[in-house]
Amino acid sequence: MGKNAVRIKDIAAKANVSVGTVDRVLHNRGRVAEDVRQKVLLMMKELDYEPNMIARTLGSNRQYQLAVLQPDHTLDPYWNAPWLGIEKAARELKQYGINIRTYSYNLNQVDSFLEQATAATASQPDGILIAPLFYRESLSFFEQWQQQQIPYVTFNTYIAEVQSLSYVGQDSYQSGYLAGKLVQFGQTQPGTFLIAHIGEDIANSVHVTEKERGFRDYFTELAARQEGRPDQPHTFYTIVSIDLPDPADPSFARQLTMLLDEQQTQLKGIFVSTSKAYEIAPYLQAYHREDIRLVGYDLLEKNIHFLNENVIDFIINQNPKKQGYRGIYALADKLVFKKEVQAVKNLPLDIITKENLQYYLDK
Repeated sequence: MGKNAVRIKDIAAKANVSVGTVDRVLHNRGRVAEDVRQKVLLMMKELDYEPNMIARTLGSNRQYQLAVLQPDHTLDPYWNAPWLGIEKAARELKQYGINIRTYSYNLNQVDSFLEQATAATASQPDGILIAPLFYRESLSFFEQWQQQQIPYVTFNTYIAEVQSLSYVGQDSYQSGYLAGKLVQFGQTQPGTFLIAHIGEDIANSVHVTEKERGFRDYFTELAARQEGRPDQPHTFYTIVSIDLPDPADPSFARQLTMLLDEQQTQLKGIFVSTSKAYEIAPYLQAYHREDIRLVGYDLLEKNIHFLNENVIDFIINQNPKKQGYRGIYALADKLVFKKEVQAVKNLPLDIITKENLQYYLDK
C-alpha cells in the first residue's frame, strides 16, 4: 500500500483499535493506554504513514503571528537581502495562516533595538526571528521568550549559549579562517595583514569577534606548519586589527590614510569583517595599491563594482536572503507543519571572484 493511500482507518484495523484511538494518538490528545499508543505508533511505522500536514493546515482557521527583529533595511543595504528572503517566505506561507510583522531597529542605536524588541515581546507572537547584533542586550529577551515558551530563531549571529529553536547563517569562525587563507594565498614575502572592523561595537558583536578569531587562527596554524618544516624558508606575517569608525565620520578617512602611509609596501592584504569592503576599495585605488589583497563579504552593488575593477579580490557570500527565508521557514516547520527543526543550519561559504560572479547574481 502506498503511503499516500494509507488512511487512519487502515491503521486502526491493523492495530485492532478504533479510529478515535488512532486520532487521539496522532494528535497527542485524550487518554490512551501506553501499550495501545505504542502499538498504534508501530502500525503507523509499518504502514509508512505520513499525515498530510499541508491539507490539515489548509483546512484549519488557525492564524500564527510571527515577529521579525532585524536592522532597518532602508539604512544599510546589506539588510535588504534578508528582508527580501523574509518577504518571499511570508508570501509562500500566508496560505497556511502565517502572518509576519517586522520590528526594524537602527543598527547604530542600542536604544532603538531595545524599544523594538520590547514592542515585539509585548505583541505576544507565536514565534520570533531575530538578528541579535546587540549581544548583551539580546540575552534578557532570550530569557523572557524562554519563560513565555515563545520559540525564536536567530540568524546572522550565532550565540552558542542560548536555547534558540534554530540558528540560520554562516559559521563565523570558519568564514574568518577562510578569509585568512584567501588573503594569504600566493603571498611569499613577509608583510602585514590587516583586519578592518568598520563601524562595529566589537565587544558586543559576537559574529565579528568570531571572524577575527578564525582569521588569526589560520595564521597561527600556518606558522606552526612552517616550524615543522625546517627545510622550507619561513615567511613571517604580522596581523593587525583596527576598529574604524563609521565611514561618515571624518576620522575614518584620516585613520585609513595614515595607515596606508605608515604601512606602505609592508601591507599585503586587508580583511574587512563586514559587508563594507567597498569603503576601503577607493583608498586602495587612490594610492595605486591594487596589489593589496582585499577580501570582504556580500554581493552588494558597490562591492560588485570593485570586484569587477579588480580592487576587491574575493567576496565571501553570506547568503543573507537565504538566511531570512530559511529563518521564517524554521518557525513555520515548528508551529505549523510540526516538523523537527535543525538546531544549527550553517549555510555554504561561497567564494566569489570576478570570474564566477555572474553565476551568483539574481536575475
